[in-house]
Amino acid sequence: MTSVKTPADEAEARAVQDELRTRVVLDEAGPAVGRGLIAGVDVAYDDERDLVAAAAVVLDAATLEVVEEATAVGHVSFPYVPGLLAFRELPTVLAALDALSAAPGLVVCDGYGLAHPRGFGLACHLGVVTGLPSIGVAKNPFTFTYEEPGARRGDAAPLVAADGAVVGRALRTQDGIKPVYVSVGHRVSLDNACAQTLALSPRFRIPETTRHADSLCRRALREAS
Repeated sequence: MTSVKTPADEAEARAVQDELRTRVVLDEAGPAVGRGLIAGVDVAYDDERDLVAAAAVVLDAATLEVVEEATAVGHVSFPYVPGLLAFRELPTVLAALDALSAAPGLVVCDGYGLAHPRGFGLACHLGVVTGLPSIGVAKNPFTFTYEEPGARRGDAAPLVAADGAVVGRALRTQDGIKPVYVSVGHRVSLDNACAQTLALSPRFRIPETTRHADSLCRRALREAS
């Protein structure tokens, strides 16, 4: 079982990020599009009960049919600190992934990888800890700037950090619909991350992996006693 120790405070969390960031692999292309199994992960919070529910849903990359799904519910073990949200989510996400019998070749996170204020979002953290190729596909822009991409499906524009580095792409997954924000997590190129995202989004703006995981984690939270 993959597990992580919850940092005692913000300083320790930042130190953990700084150490793990050195392990991110950026020189692999990643898995072939449309082949193998792809997992989507997402979380939902119940602030009143201090609970977080995570879902991991595995799809067949060729058909986008659900192969397996798992959930986990736990207590939030780290405070809300911008830039350190992965520490709130990761233990429960890992528990959901560990409950799977299928072995995904790629994990798609509803969030960020390199496109993160500390250059190490959940997609990076999860990828390094599990060793799995991972990408982040976010619904909303964060700490970067970008030009609006063209209006057609597949059009993209770079996400640029404050230091001028390209940390991802705004990607149009459907004609005339708001883009999603794709960034590399671990062991996947940005070109491949965008190609995977398009393949996972044949009908809707959001990848099928995230759509399934979002629905499942919300249901798990409602059912948590």
